[in-house]
Amino acid sequence: MLLQVSFWELIINQLAATTLLEWIGTASGFACVYLAARQNIWNWPIAIISVIAYSILFYEYQLYGDAVLQIYFMATSVYGWYYWIKRKESDKKPIAKLSNTGILKVVMGGIMLTFLMGWFLDNYTDTNVPYADGFCTAISFIAQFLMTRKILQNWILWIVVDICYVPLYLYKDLMLTAILYTLFLALAVMGYLEWKKTYDLALESPAP
Repeated sequence: MLLQVSFWELIINQLAATTLLEWIGTASGFACVYLAARQNIWNWPIAIISVIAYSILFYEYQLYGDAVLQIYFMATSVYGWYYWIKRKESDKKPIAKLSNTGILKVVMGGIMLTFLMGWFLDNYTDTNVPYADGFCTAISFIAQFLMTRKILQNWILWIVVDICYVPLYLYKDLMLTAILYTLFLALAVMGYLEWKKTYDLALESPAP
């Protein structure tokens, strides 16, 4: 009972200490992932708000890989916004899927990028979680690009990343962000199921 009280007191205290910047990043981040799962194009402009908030927040908490990732997210949000509009106006299938060769490239690319990011963060920054930060950053890089191209497997990568991010943010005392990424995990599962349904329907009803 004492352990339960202490645990909940810890959560309440950390939430009370949460900055306005983290609240903004959390609210806009949740909204953009939910909209992405629903294939709503407004996820991209809302993502830009989240990116700005978290780029500052992560830098302050020495999560440099994640801070740099936000710059990448800014660029891909603009690109994704444009690409989704263009794809909607074309006759292409709304959702695409990686081939086995594509999956192998993603896995190999993720491994290589993880070690490169981890090595760089370990040697050139003062972070105390270089390889954990490097892994999450590397996989997020790939997942975000796949999302802009409306590739189904982007959600599988986000599921993996979200599982890893939750304990990382708890370790960094970013309680609200850890809760957000727990919700992201649920949204990633929902996103995969929603996109797969759309993909399967497109296969069953090919364009004339």
